[in-house]
Amino acid sequence: MSAPLAVTEQTLQQVLQNVACTRQYGFRLHAIEEGSCTLHVPFQPLFERPGGIISGQVFMAAADVAMWLAIMTRLGATDMSVTSDITTAFLRGAKREDFQCTATILKLGRRLIYGVAECVSTDHQRLTHHTVTYMRT
Repeated sequence: MSAPLAVTEQTLQQVLQNVACTRQYGFRLHAIEEGSCTLHVPFQPLFERPGGIISGQVFMAAADVAMWLAIMTRLGATDMSVTSDITTAFLRGAKREDFQCTATILKLGRRLIYGVAECVSTDHQRLTHHTVTYMRT
């Protein structure tokens, strides 16, 4: 049996709605588990870059926010850990479509938190892979 989560789904949904940098993307909470979070990212025309594909910054933002929320499932909503590194591999382009991004903590250390995130299309095609490091403050 897993440990209880340090936050509720309702708390994470409030973060997505109340924090300007998350609200602008329209991220919606899809699922959470201990150390993991999946976001639904609905397509918006402002995500498009020239050529009609979704801009890489949208995928990176989704990965970063999903990891932030995954960390909150372990450390609570008042945790002030910050991104120290994110590396992204773009595996496939996406055009005018929703996608999901799942982040999972690999190691929760005393100073650093290591994790991975992946964005997938609605037909389960892997779009991006991210390695993410957060620094605990």
